[in-house]
Amino acid sequence: MCIAAFIWQAHPLYPLLLLQNRDEYHNRPTKALAWWDVDGCEILGGRDEVAGGTWLACSRQGRVAFLTNVLELHPRPDAKTRGDLPLLFLESTKSPMEFAEQLATDAHQYNGFNLIVADIPSKSMVYISNRPKGEPINIQQVSPGLHVLSNAKLDSPWHKAQRLGKGFKQMLNRYGKNEVNVKEMVEKLMKDKVKADKSKLPGICALDMEFNLSSIFVEMDTPLGLYGTSSTAAMTVGAGGEVSFYDKYLEKGVWFERTVNYHIQKLK
Repeated sequence: MCIAAFIWQAHPLYPLLLLQNRDEYHNRPTKALAWWDVDGCEILGGRDEVAGGTWLACSRQGRVAFLTNVLELHPRPDAKTRGDLPLLFLESTKSPMEFAEQLATDAHQYNGFNLIVADIPSKSMVYISNRPKGEPINIQQVSPGLHVLSNAKLDSPWHKAQRLGKGFKQMLNRYGKNEVNVKEMVEKLMKDKVKADKSKLPGICALDMEFNLSSIFVEMDTPLGLYGTSSTAAMTVGAGGEVSFYDKYLEKGVWFERTVNYHIQKLK
């Protein structure tokens, strides 16, 4: 399902600082964080080996895209894969808003999604969602500040979103104007297993399932195998265009970590 917390254009050192947990079946084949080529565009991110898409990735040109699913009762089995959406933006040369407006015509072909697309050099970030069903596509510029995206619309007051937002803000305040320690933030914020009070659940799906999904770090047994947080990413983009992408990921029951650093390339 995934959850992300990020601060956009509101930190003295980082135009963007992002943390994200990816929730998936542990037995779903996945490639860890690496550079890969998508139709001639170099993209950095993890990759779903079943459908070929991604949940969080960035490009050498300073474009970033990340995705969460919208919790819904009856997703369509024949829908297009949502993991392609970040790739479509990263391959594109359109501005975030132009891309969002173009996507609006096809957005109904996907199950419920929340997509955030950003272009760091132009300081533009846009949120796109195709839910609630039957309503026009939700497109909005993301304002500078701290935001949390879970499995409802941006900044929805769900238990896990509020809990992560509060912890994220407290840690940023503690670091002040100094560099943040992303590994410390990951350990203290993204491994949180505290679940919501059952009376505070959204009431969309089965109560037990919602309860198990209500923590920041998810782990649950299902008839299809273990499901839960299978990777945690932390991305910082510095004011000088330096990008650091840290990924902590699960592979055959063992946690590994990897960091990739690069500089945003200026367009010639």
